[in-house]
Amino acid sequence: MTSLVLRASCALLIGATTVCAQAIDTRLWVTDGTVSAIVRDHNTIYIGGYFTRVGRATGGGVQLDLSSGAISQLFPKIAGRVLAVAPDGSGGWYIGGDFASAGGLARSNLGHILANGIVAEWNPNADNVVLALAVSGSTVYVGGDFTSIGGQTRNKLAALDATTGAASAWNPNASGLVEALAVNGNTIYASGFFSIIGGRARSWLAALDFATGAARPWDPNPDLEVRAIVTRGNTLYVGGDFKNIGGQQRNYIAALDSSTGLATSWDPNADDIVSAIALNDSAVYAGGIFTNIGGQARNYLAALNLATGGATAWNPDPDDWVFDLTASESTVFVSGNMWHIGGQARNRIATVDVATGLVTDWNPNMSGVVYSAALNGSRIYLGGEFMFGGLTRNRLAALDATTGAPTDWNPNANGPVYDLAVNAGRIYACGSFTSIGGQVRNRIAELDAASGAPTAWDPDADNVVDRVVPSGDVLYACGFFTSIGGQVRHRIAALDATTGAATGWNPDASSEVHDVAVCGGKVYACGDFARIGGQSRSHLAALDTITGAATAWNPTTFGQYYHLATSGTTVYIAGYFNTLAGQSRHHIAALDTRTDVLTPWNPNASSWVHVVSASGNTVYVGGEFQSIGGQQRNYIAALDATTGLATPWNPDADWHVYAVSAVGARVYAGGDFASIGRQPQSYLAAITSTTVDVPLREVAPSLSLGQAVPNPATSKALIRFTLPSRAPVSLVVYDLQGRRVAVLLDGELRPAGAYDVTIRTDGWRAGCYFCRLEAAGVSVTRKIVVLE
Repeated sequence: MTSLVLRASCALLIGATTVCAQAIDTRLWVTDGTVSAIVRDHNTIYIGGYFTRVGRATGGGVQLDLSSGAISQLFPKIAGRVLAVAPDGSGGWYIGGDFASAGGLARSNLGHILANGIVAEWNPNADNVVLALAVSGSTVYVGGDFTSIGGQTRNKLAALDATTGAASAWNPNASGLVEALAVNGNTIYASGFFSIIGGRARSWLAALDFATGAARPWDPNPDLEVRAIVTRGNTLYVGGDFKNIGGQQRNYIAALDSSTGLATSWDPNADDIVSAIALNDSAVYAGGIFTNIGGQARNYLAALNLATGGATAWNPDPDDWVFDLTASESTVFVSGNMWHIGGQARNRIATVDVATGLVTDWNPNMSGVVYSAALNGSRIYLGGEFMFGGLTRNRLAALDATTGAPTDWNPNANGPVYDLAVNAGRIYACGSFTSIGGQVRNRIAELDAASGAPTAWDPDADNVVDRVVPSGDVLYACGFFTSIGGQVRHRIAALDATTGAATGWNPDASSEVHDVAVCGGKVYACGDFARIGGQSRSHLAALDTITGAATAWNPTTFGQYYHLATSGTTVYIAGYFNTLAGQSRHHIAALDTRTDVLTPWNPNASSWVHVVSASGNTVYVGGEFQSIGGQQRNYIAALDATTGLATPWNPDADWHVYAVSAVGARVYAGGDFASIGRQPQSYLAAITSTTVDVPLREVAPSLSLGQAVPNPATSKALIRFTLPSRAPVSLVVYDLQGRRVAVLLDGELRPAGAYDVTIRTDGWRAGCYFCRLEAAGVSVTRKIVVLE
């Protein structure tokens, strides 16, 4: 049973109840890169793409312990990317970015997490991405690309009440996005892509009055982007893309007088972009993509003398772009896109000793980019697009459909995998790899479903293979190759399923073939070709399965065609087009293979459709659209196979979907998304295929959840559950509105036995809460009363 997605319309009740069945399975592990292919065989989900690791979904923000690097289990998961973090002064955090929810609650791009991990009611509801945060007293300053926030129209910059989230009258009205903020006394410094702000012409950087929002006369007038701002006393340190600022030539980094706006004599003279700056009493720390700064060779990171701007001997030498820096008096936290620093393997974040420049043992091992970080006592909050820890799986992985965890299957492809297929217990993979399973296999391979080892089957394509489609005793392959299966075959071929040799079937396409589908005794092909099967055919063709010759079907086409799918006597055609065969069809169409005539079915997608998967009377689609079938649907939708209208099924992905596979009661989706269904499932998700409310199954007598002790609780309570057999376990506390208050266990695999779990209730509001245990497909709920 999938984990619950609680919405306002679904009340959390004790005893017999119903839940929203269109749920996201949060047990399913995710990846650190694009998933472009998904296929399920029995109880195993095979995935392919561009990823290098798989791991549990942690969302776009995590709180870590500074001493151990361990993640705080009670903190809410963020469904999207956290791009800005600021401490709230009371042990919690304000977070901003590009996300849809926090802890399962709707929070559009901005939220407040309390010290105990509860998502506060503070909900300014920014209508677009938040890039910068600064807290000053009872005000939270927010910069980004929004036009509405805190219940008011505010262009790119706003001041919000730290308690209510309401926008104040302060309104500089920036003409372009704001990406960095700093507060110094009664001045707010802002940088971004604006040319007018606070009622004055200001390019890239401005100083705004604390009370009125008006731009001050201060105007350093940089010639390009300012990415980082840090203030100390009378000095403003800035980094970015500029080469002139404050009336002087200053390459990528400068110190500005906070009174005059003029550049001081401090001039490290970097040779490329400075994207991060941090200060302590020892130095100015700079990060970016430079290789020389302060008169010394320094890769991506340097410590600069506060007086002279010269680089000190401190030199951790990371191997890639540094996005963010946070400094204490003893330690510098370095985050970005690096894999190594100080001669040590460190994925995306590391701590460096201020005195020695040596990397410490602290190693959270993040799989994905860390964009922002902030310190708060003994804790650090990281924001970005990542997962925590995980396992190495290069471009291919197999996941257990019940537990969501990876199996040992690990073919380790050395290049992207574009498509997967299953046939007779074998897994077929194709893409641009040249090695897989420890063997040379050029762009296409047959893998053992149990071991992942390649078989002797080896067609040896000389260029990219986009698709592989089994059909009886042959496999059709298409792509950009000119040789495959030991024969000259231009972009399309039929391969013997036993030997891998190319058969005599040879349509000889003039350019790349993106996909093929077998239906009604014909092979349908789509791609960039102008000639195929011996005939002029633009982008689409039907080919004879015996001769390879093009049939008489020759539709008028304009656009790009990338995916085909079959269901009965229908072939679905997806891509980027507005007309097909002389009829208006936006990005998706259905063809009757008996007549080769388009059907009236017309979902009218607003943009590119990348993938189609038909299941019964439902057609699942993924792509770049935001409306389809007459409804708003973000990047993924279910369409009625008869009418073309969108069904109520609406997982609401936050970015593009490239793979969809419907199997039974599950729909698997892959792509570039960071969240789906308000859950932080980056690049991969499993979604129930229905939307009706269904009753929870009765609790099995052998699964038990005891009463909390003590109950009522004041600061903590102990709760015991008994698990009859090995299974993934979720234990979550909800408030009366169905909001997650604490996640004690999140699909963790546990053996049979009795378990005691401590629930910390410090800081919770007095009232009634519910603790729900889910395991082995059943659930049980207990009430907890909390007193202040």
